[in-house]
Amino acid sequence: MTLATVLLVDDEVHSLASMRMALEDDFDCLTAANAEEAVKLMDENYVQVIFCDQRMPGRTGVEFLTEVRDRWPETVRIIITGYTETNDMISAINEAGIYQFMTKPWHPDQLLMTAKNASQLFELARENDRMSLEQKYLHHTMETKLEQQRKALREGLGFENVLRAPNSPLNSVLTAARQYASFDVPVLLTGEAGVGKTQIARAMHYTSLRSDRSFYELNCAGMSAEMIELELFGAKRGAIPGLQTNKIGLLQKADRGTLFLNGVESLSPELQLTLLRVVTEGAFQPVGGYETVSTNMRLLAGSHVDLRARVADGLFRADLYYALSVTELNIPPLRARSTDIAVLAQNLLFEAAQAHGKPVHGLSDNALDFLENYDWPGNIKELENEVTRMLIFAQEPILGPELISRHILQADPSEDGADRRAEEVLTSEGTLKDRVELIEMRILRETLTRLKWNKSRAAAELGLSRVGLRAKLDRYGITPPRRAPATEE
Repeated sequence: MTLATVLLVDDEVHSLASMRMALEDDFDCLTAANAEEAVKLMDENYVQVIFCDQRMPGRTGVEFLTEVRDRWPETVRIIITGYTETNDMISAINEAGIYQFMTKPWHPDQLLMTAKNASQLFELARENDRMSLEQKYLHHTMETKLEQQRKALREGLGFENVLRAPNSPLNSVLTAARQYASFDVPVLLTGEAGVGKTQIARAMHYTSLRSDRSFYELNCAGMSAEMIELELFGAKRGAIPGLQTNKIGLLQKADRGTLFLNGVESLSPELQLTLLRVVTEGAFQPVGGYETVSTNMRLLAGSHVDLRARVADGLFRADLYYALSVTELNIPPLRARSTDIAVLAQNLLFEAAQAHGKPVHGLSDNALDFLENYDWPGNIKELENEVTRMLIFAQEPILGPELISRHILQADPSEDGADRRAEEVLTSEGTLKDRVELIEMRILRETLTRLKWNKSRAAAELGLSRVGLRAKLDRYGITPPRRAPATEE
């Protein structure tokens, strides 16, 4: 191991020799007869400890060590003085920042022990400085990484993640949602089930001032009142059978964050009253508890139906409705966003392909025509299910219309469209002949599309001759879609 360096400063030669003799086995000793020589040695060497006599010609020991403190503050400074000078040394020690002073005559063991302690103090101070620098660096690095993660999270879950076409009817809704996101007020999102209310609520959270906090979501539709109460408010231990510990509710978990409460139209009158207190006062009581718990969360509410109608019918509290709908967003259904279907379908297909490990290149234009002209009563979830089913049966990298479900194929792939549900045809107005012909036209189109417009196979399946099939196609004006050539065999 490299020995620590000690600088000995004294104008008496025999004192320097005595100090060197006491320390040289454990330290690398440098000697100087005055402050000027000592400064030169400090410039040329890495000194950990200084022993300096107080009375020297020229500058005193305190004056020299004061300069050392300013230029080499990490070096441990020790001054040696006589008994008669101890009272004067107290203020001098404070001025020079001296670690310790020794009185003459000193004992070799005392000198050696003082030198070892000073050397250890120097190493500890160096280690402390190193750890402080590392801690500052790691803290800065962690803050940078955390901010990068937050930024990536915000960008990945923000409004740019809501897929839509450039001319989508959803654009105006998202523009308003961006405005509402920065204002810490309740927002009511209405729309049919599956239109993407949760995704928009999440985007609003990650665009708000609460984006560094958690986002929670609870869909009340189909849940019992007891289960909703337990999930929202939490419960004390023993409040319900089998609960051995306290359960923290979402209202408490979402403190300083955002809670999206979907399906609020299904809340019981008792829960509506309790929720009103949460919205207006920010306070609630856990199940089985008597203390009041406060929460500073932002509440976003979602409803699958028109709450105004529920209020008019007396099924929903008017005061709660107005408390939840400081601002309101109506999310259009998928059937009103036909331009978005192609973007959504392709994206859902690639996600499903990645999840199931079955690579594909996309959907054909003819397949997209049929998908765009269907009503999608189940909205995005129904579209996702259909695309996944097509992927399962696909044998080629480009998925064609023959993979689409039969009830979707019966929709006319044109701008005007056609009746898309058999129930509408059966209950609509018109003569029997007109209604039967409409059903016959839909069956013909669905069969030909499913069989890739092989007329011979379609005629055989429908129990028609090829001449009879051609006649019906001519009569109804049914022609192959783009890039789907009809074949006789």
